Amino acid sequence: MTRTEHTTFPGSGGDQLSVRLDLPDGEPVAYALFVHCFTSSKDAAAAVRISRGLVERGFGVLRFDFTGLGSSGSEFANTTFSSDVRDLVRAAAMLRERYIAPTLLVGHSLGGAAVLAAARAIPEATAVATIGAPFDPGSDDASAPNLTTALQNLGRALLVLHSARDEIVGIDNARRIFEVAGHPKSFVSLDEADHLLNRPEDATFVADVLAAWASRYLPTTRSRPAGRVEQGTVVVAESGVGRFGQAIRAGRHRLVADEPVGVGDDTGPTPYDLLLAALGACTSMTIRMYADRKGWPLDHVSVQLTHDRVHADDCREQIRNPCTVDHIDRTLELTGVLTEQQRARLLTIAERCPVHRTLTGEIRVATRLRPSVPDAIAG
Repeated sequence: MTRTEHTTFPGSGGDQLSVRLDLPDGEPVAYALFVHCFTSSKDAAAAVRISRGLVERGFGVLRFDFTGLGSSGSEFANTTFSSDVRDLVRAAAMLRERYIAPTLLVGHSLGGAAVLAAARAIPEATAVATIGAPFDPGSDDASAPNLTTALQNLGRALLVLHSARDEIVGIDNARRIFEVAGHPKSFVSLDEADHLLNRPEDATFVADVLAAWASRYLPTTRSRPAGRVEQGTVVVAESGVGRFGQAIRAGRHRLVADEPVGVGDDTGPTPYDLLLAALGACTSMTIRMYADRKGWPLDHVSVQLTHDRVHADDCREQIRNPCTVDHIDRTLELTGVLTEQQRARLLTIAERCPVHRTLTGEIRVATRLRPSVPDAIAG
């Protein structure tokens, strides 16, 4: 079963670009960014079939329409190869912020040239695949020498898929891409396929090859739990991004966490940031529920929080054994035509939010270790 989400993100030219994210039923084995041929849209037949095939094999796949194509605004004539590459990098950033950054980049035709040019700007990408891609995109800002540099500095596994019968982008382009690129690299012939992969069986074959090939180069999944996460359960596992990057699953939602630059790679909020977010969200929700139930004219709630460790003034034996306590500063901003009595009451209600009561009450954390799978005993 496939889940689909639609959204937008601002392109480099300021236009909102249309996005489609297809997800498998359960935790994706990885996220892929599929870049379609520049003369079509994210809903082109080949893009749809290849993406569907990858989702069936456990991948989450993001596709988006470039400026002036499909459901995205403005005019395609206003774009250049370089601006499209920048938009590709922005699409990866959006996926990174909302889910997990793509580890597989796939580009069809000019989209293949674009993923080669963009790969270095997407550090999490470990595998790049091109389908019928030109070696020389043929524009002033993307000449063959520029693509040569991108290939020589790719630093990722490369798969080149091309048909000898491609009537639009000749097979010699695949040869030149393959020769310039460093290892690891692979080439797969698409035999009777045309440039647009109009035959469904050709797109299905591409999806099969992509999934099998990419599995060799994806970050390890040994610590990644499989299946759905039940409501009320949160699962945190190493994401494979940087030293401390974490992938968080809360029901069907995906978040990330990390440590700041200097300790980690700052790919997401810190654990204490997430703690403050939980308290702030619960505070705002509790205030909103109470005000709505009372019918009070509360227009908007904002909560600002900071965390610090401070010296405890009432700590016993301070001289011999000084101690600190965790301190959270919480500032509320309540907008609306409220009386002073109503504002004071909402301040009191903030103290009663469930997360606040959990943090200030007695907490017991029971930790256990899952049994490991015993190693096979050699006979």
